[in-house]
Amino acid sequence: MFVRVKTTPNSPRKSVQIVESVRDGNRIKQRIVRYVGIAMDDKELKKLLELAEYIRAKIQFDHTPTLFSPEEMAELAIESRRIQDENAINVNLRELKEEQRSIVGIHEIFGSIYRQLGFDEILSFKDKKDAEILYHMVMARIANPASKHASVNLLEEDFGIKLNLDKVYRMMDNLDDDVIEKIKNKTYNVAKNLFEKIDIIFFDATTLYFESFSEDELKQNGYSKDLKFNQPQVLFALLVTKEGIPIGYEAFPGSYYEGHAVLPILKRLKESYNLDKVVFVADAGMLNAKTLELLESNGYEYIVGARIKNFSKSINEKILDKTGYRKINEDLSVTNIDLSSDRHLLVSFSENRRKKDSFDREKAINKITKKLKNQKNIKSYLSQFGYKKFLKLDGATQISIDEEKLQTEALWDGLHGIVTNSKNLSSEEILHQYKGLWQVEESFRICKHDLKIRPIYHWTPDRVRAHLAIVYIAFTCARHLEYRIGLQYQSMSIEAIRQELTRIQVSILKDPQGQRYVVPSRASQDGVKIYQVMGIKYSTVPYRLVSSKPKFNK
Repeated sequence: MFVRVKTTPNSPRKSVQIVESVRDGNRIKQRIVRYVGIAMDDKELKKLLELAEYIRAKIQFDHTPTLFSPEEMAELAIESRRIQDENAINVNLRELKEEQRSIVGIHEIFGSIYRQLGFDEILSFKDKKDAEILYHMVMARIANPASKHASVNLLEEDFGIKLNLDKVYRMMDNLDDDVIEKIKNKTYNVAKNLFEKIDIIFFDATTLYFESFSEDELKQNGYSKDLKFNQPQVLFALLVTKEGIPIGYEAFPGSYYEGHAVLPILKRLKESYNLDKVVFVADAGMLNAKTLELLESNGYEYIVGARIKNFSKSINEKILDKTGYRKINEDLSVTNIDLSSDRHLLVSFSENRRKKDSFDREKAINKITKKLKNQKNIKSYLSQFGYKKFLKLDGATQISIDEEKLQTEALWDGLHGIVTNSKNLSSEEILHQYKGLWQVEESFRICKHDLKIRPIYHWTPDRVRAHLAIVYIAFTCARHLEYRIGLQYQSMSIEAIRQELTRIQVSILKDPQGQRYVVPSRASQDGVKIYQVMGIKYSTVPYRLVSSKPKFNK
């Protein structure tokens, strides 16, 4: 197929055609494929020739069968970058047509982390195709978390990866208890190898509710942190190291008290990994006498937040007696109060925290006072949590601020308590370890917001557990990459990393002879550094696409 120009005798008219040679018996004839147009001068002829070349290339592309699926094309582009040759590429740019554009940064970087953590092995012993589907669903969860149906569409539209939704659900059905146990083992062992010793474990739990009102063995009503008390939920418990690296998780029925979730997890860790001496750290939600007794009887050390106003009158008198406090620095002072032979209460007082507590309460009181001037419904004020404790009812129709309660409340400004049975850690070390709880709190923020662990579009217990496993794998990959980048380059949030990697794209171009070329997009400085951290060289130099089909586990 080629472009032909036919002239008209005694006329400036020149006809531009696209023709091809066909055999007619023993003769070769030229058949017109497309009339492009008529040019009256050289300028018009030049434009028509350019148009004709474009049309010719398009016709050839449309009639050329595609050897690779979009998924294979994207993986080929990634593989080709690793083995690209540096010889000059001689090609007529006008003959090239974009065949596909794909995001490759997510799969190149998070995919590398995924394989290094060993997640590519957890399903390959059952079904290699399921292992590949799991990999792509984790990448989709990291790139743009959504329902499984939306994730399948995202993978096809933005990543050139086509999956069958029914096969995705079948893969989830293979994420049984044995596979989930493999996932937990992978994350713990990787963390243990990374830090050599795990001596501090941070724990927290959250509730995940469903847009449903039917319960089962896993989805049950219980105390909801989202205040969805009439909707079933699951309790999702998470354990991380002091660096924020995950080492395990568990899913419990929604009616389960989070304090009771501690011991089963710690027992499993101790039995599975022969844990040495570790200190368990949790917030005040774990302060339950029975829970602490169980931890002590099983030989665990703990550092747990305390609700100091709930102690006995004699203990409260010691807490409020500032003469017994020892100064640590200009802002902070502490006191230790024995609760038993093995347990003591560490109370800290911070002047900066006192100012904040006072400011927050004063702000709330000012807001209440303004509303009281136009009070209409007295009961509505008394029923509002946070307002009620500072209000008192004068007669049947008047509400006023209870000044005595305000003065009593002010005595507790700046105070914070921690209960511990540790005998080897100093007060400063205990405070430092407790402050590290932000790591697990941030982990839940990442799971809930960055990875959108809910809403959960599944109803059966097994599918819910499979969904949580996929999110946990994505979270583990994200946390490990975040940790490496912070260690080798600079601190970057998971969202910032994701944004950088979704900008790393390639265009796959094809010439009339069927040879494909990859043109990488430009990367920012942060994007290039992320690649360097993972030991991958990033280049914007175009390269040829490899001709062999890629292998998922290569």
